[in-house]
Amino acid sequence: MIRSGLPAPGLVPVALALAVALLAGCATSSKDAEMSGTFEGPPVAIGQGQAWTFVTLDEQGKAQTLGIRLSEEALSGLPADVPPSGAWEYDLQLPAEAAALGYDHVTLDWNPHGHIPEGVYDSPHFDFHFYAIDHSARDEITLDAASLERARKAPETDYMPEGYALPPGTEVPKMGAHAIDPSSSEFNGEPFTKTFIYGFYDGKVIFVEPMMTLDYLASRPDESIPVKQPAAYEKGFAYPTSYGIRFDKMGKRYEVTLEGLARR
Repeated sequence: MIRSGLPAPGLVPVALALAVALLAGCATSSKDAEMSGTFEGPPVAIGQGQAWTFVTLDEQGKAQTLGIRLSEEALSGLPADVPPSGAWEYDLQLPAEAAALGYDHVTLDWNPHGHIPEGVYDSPHFDFHFYAIDHSARDEITLDAASLERARKAPETDYMPEGYALPPGTEVPKMGAHAIDPSSSEFNGEPFTKTFIYGFYDGKVIFVEPMMTLDYLASRPDESIPVKQPAAYEKGFAYPTSYGIRFDKMGKRYEVTLEGLARR
């Protein structure tokens, strides 16, 4: 009998099927690799350094973390005077890969002398606003009579995060009203270090805001703090279940992040 080097006729279809499957698997892995990773927005000068946004996607292209990075030098040389608006606002553009989360842009606000209420938030600190509305919508928050009424409109009970309150006097132009957690340490005899704010306008959440002192951020923390949730969610953006504050020694940068993001 003469033996050839060719496979038996019945094995050819099986071999072809395996080859196709292998190629398809390689293509899928390649596609997943392209979808996953960390994507950054353009940097903006702040202090003696820079700040920029970033988003991290898993292999299915779903966002895991949205945040702001500040170079180590950004905490030095910050403005010491107070502008007419009360805070120095740095507008940060989000990377296109973050679009599915429903946030439009982010601002980093530097408050050299803090802000109200006196004795609570009047130390030098940063406000990190993650806005679910665009700039034109923010410009409509003028706090004239009609706008002030909308800013003071309380949300339906289920949309207020557990334990939060919307006190009068927290309305700010281009921001709206600020809901605070009265159980936070700064309202219970301890110095302010960090906290989490929900922003409302016309009864709806329009931003979420980690807020922290310059000294606390400069201490190079490594924390993930749970975020209290409402019973019902706005559909327009992804709520975080926690926020992180860390210093990346390798990258020599600070990170303030929204974590556990999900659109519900």
